[in-house]
Amino acid sequence: SSALAHQAGDIIVRAGVAAVTPNESSPVVADIAEFSVSNNTQLGLNFGYMLTDNIGIELLAASPFSHDISLGSLGKIAETKHLPPTLVAQYYFGDANSKLRPYVGVGVNFTNFFDNEFTQEAKDLGLSELSLSNSWGAAAQVGIDYQMNDNWLINASVWYAQISTDVTFNLGDAPQKVETD
Repeated sequence: SSALAHQAGDIIVRAGVAAVTPNESSPVVADIAEFSVSNNTQLGLNFGYMLTDNIGIELLAASPFSHDISLGSLGKIAETKHLPPTLVAQYYFGDANSKLRPYVGVGVNFTNFFDNEFTQEAKDLGLSELSLSNSWGAAAQVGIDYQMNDNWLINASVWYAQISTDVTFNLGDAPQKVETD
């Protein structure tokens, strides 16, 4: 008999690397340049539950991501950390006996920013009180599972999460607010 790759009631736990590669955009800040945000890679954990043989839900979790924030020729001016838990509803193509199961998912992302700090050089230039607002946004994924045996699978997936934050800080005594996507 053949083993079922994904069936109703299955719990799927995936572990691997998760990379956040921002496609940042902001207006020009302090007449210098746009903010730029570095990429970061962390441990990613996905927890899925199959509602039916073809429909599942999945939560993406990860260890905290850390990003450098740069401002044109000034280089790195700040650092922030965030956690972006993402919940999606998924549709798996094929049937429960398929060894290869492509899938798509749509859902919602919540991103919590914390440990927002300017570098000492930025503080010396008069930048202070950095804050990044939390974010809610749409999320989507495309992935594929290959069932190696009854207990193990190989997975690859690409996620998109809409993250938009209001960056507030003081430039000297003047409060500043910049929206960054």
